[in-house]
Amino acid sequence: MTRLFSLLVFLTIIVAAFLYLKPAGDYSSQNIRGLPWQIELLPDGTSRVFGVTLAQSTLGEARELLGDDMELAVIVVAPDDSGLEMFYSHYTAGVFSGKLILAADVAPDTLKQWLNRAVRAEYLESGARKFHLNPDDRLRAYQATVKNITFIPAIALDEQTALKHFGTPAETIRRSDRAIHLLYPDKGLDLTINKHGKDVLQYVAPRGFAELRDPLL
Repeated sequence: MTRLFSLLVFLTIIVAAFLYLKPAGDYSSQNIRGLPWQIELLPDGTSRVFGVTLAQSTLGEARELLGDDMELAVIVVAPDDSGLEMFYSHYTAGVFSGKLILAADVAPDTLKQWLNRAVRAEYLESGARKFHLNPDDRLRAYQATVKNITFIPAIALDEQTALKHFGTPAETIRRSDRAIHLLYPDKGLDLTINKHGKDVLQYVAPRGFAELRDPLL
C-alpha cells in the first residue's frame, strides 16, 4: 500500500509538471509556491528562491525550511577546488521534482581544518571526494551562509519553455552544440539547457552574478 501510494504521488507530480511545462497551456502557477522561476528580488541586491535568501540565509535556516532529508559534506573536486554543500537527492520545487544543492560560503582555511578532522570520506561517480564532518564541525557548518543554489530538474526543459517562464535572457552563451546558457543577471540565474544531459539552474544573489558568468567566458 505504501509503495502504491508513493507511485501515485510520483505520477501526480509528473503529470502536473507536464501541464505546467506545456508551451500552449493556459494553466496558472499563481497559487503554487516554490517554482523555479519564482525568484524574489530584494532591495539589497540579494534574492530569495525556494524560500532561501541567497547570501543571507544559513544552511541551518535552509534545513529548517526545506527539511532534514539531506546530506551535508565538504566536496573536493581538485586540490584547489572544494566547498561545503548541502544536498537533497529528492526535492520538489512546486510541482517539479529534482536534485537541490546549496553551496555555502566558507573560508578556505576553515574548509581545510574540517577536512583534516573529517570522520569519513568516499568517492563520487564524478571522481570528486565527499568528506563527512565530525559532529562539532557539522554544527559549525550549519552556521555558514548559503552562497548559491543549484536545481537539477528531473524533467528536461527546452528553450521555448524556458523563455515562457523565465522571460528573455539578457545574454545567451553556447558552449557547444549540446549546451546553451541562458543568463539572467537581474535574477541571478544561469539556466543551462543540455540536449544530451541534465538541465541545470544555478542561482546566486544578483549582485554577485559575475560568479556565474565569468567562468563561461
